Parts: sequence; structure tokens; C-alpha cells
Amino acid sequence: QFSFQENGWGASLAERLVRKCDVVNRGLSGYNTRWAKLLLPRLISKSAGAESTVAVTIFFGANDSALKDLNPKQHVPLEEYAANLKSMIQYLKSVDITEDRIILITPPPLQESAWEKECLAKGDKLNRLNATTGEYAQACVQVARDCGTDVVDLWTLMQKNQDFSSYLSDGLHLSRKGNTFLSGQLWSLLEKKLSALPSLLPYWRDVDHTNPEASLL
Repeated sequence: QFSFQENGWGASLAERLVRKCDVVNRGLSGYNTRWAKLLLPRLISKSAGAESTVAVTIFFGANDSALKDLNPKQHVPLEEYAANLKSMIQYLKSVDITEDRIILITPPPLQESAWEKECLAKGDKLNRLNATTGEYAQACVQVARDCGTDVVDLWTLMQKNQDFSSYLSDGLHLSRKGNTFLSGQLWSLLEKKLSALPSLLPYWRDVDHTNPEASLL
């Protein structure tokens, strides 16, 4: 949901793709794969132009990996999380969005001390752990391997920089730097898929102002 905020990764991709294709945001803050699996047919269907879809990103795990005893509402067991991702991929394939157009994104790492401050401010205990999030990230990568989709393993890539806290605004959600990082990782996958897309309508200097119909219709 936050990907279209100022400097968000979705907004960044939309800017790069202006007059090439539309970037549609269907992220829902706080949701997990159990809920998303149910909603997906309402968000993407054959009648909604699936055949013209160039790519779909599936980005879940930060909520699924919440600790069951401290956050039972968002928690989804690891095995179900993986099964839900596979189910979403199978659904997309059923509406003719092939696996080569699907990109899974793992949850980013969790900076526990920063997120604990956020939890304590709300009267809660720390309800996520980075090691647990890592298990879900590994499951996401395995699903991508099993199903033949692309994957951006944020959990691993961000921790190659020893201090990954700068990628996160509050220990959980992406900061401006984190959004830029994800946008760059996705663009490296999308660029080859989108390089052949033509620009929509001619550049304004190329429009015949004496006969615009000839250029625009």
C-alpha cells in the first residue's frame, strides 16, 4: 500500500514506465497471504485485462511471519504461507499470466530494536523476529524456484550491507533508501521484459499541428 507514497518503489516504477504502461497498486497494508489469496480473483481477472499484463509482483511475508502468540491476527504458519504463494501463482496462471511474468518479493529483514520501540509505544511486546522473517523469506525463494518465477530476495540482499537499518523507516517498513533499493532490484528484472514496449502516442514535437488527426488517430 505504501509503495505509491512519495519516493515509494511503486511510484518510482510508474515514473520510469510513464507512456509505456500503467503500474497498478493493489497492496493492502497489514494483509497476509491468507487474506490476499481470497482477494486475488477480485483484483486480477481475465476480464480485467490479464492478457495485457506485463508483470505482477507478489510481496508478502512481513505480516505472515508475525509471532503467533503475540500477533495471532496477522500470523500465518510457514507451510501455509508457502502454499498460499503457490496458490496465487497457480491462479495467475489460470488467467493466462505465465510464470515468467510473475515476480515474488521476500519480506525485508527486521531491525528488531527499532521495531520493538514501535511496539512498546503501542503497549505491545516485540511481535516479530528477524530470524523468523528469514525463514519465510527462504520459503518464498523456494516457492519461486519450484514454480519458475523470478524472485527478489530482499531479506538476503539487504543484509549484505551489515547495517541494514537504513533500508527501514521503523525497523519493519521500507525507508526512502529501502524503496530505492527495491525499485532498482525490480527494474533490473523488468527492464528486459519491458524494453520492447513502444511509447504511447507520439512525442508532442512529432505531432503534425496542421493535421493532428494524422498523428493521433
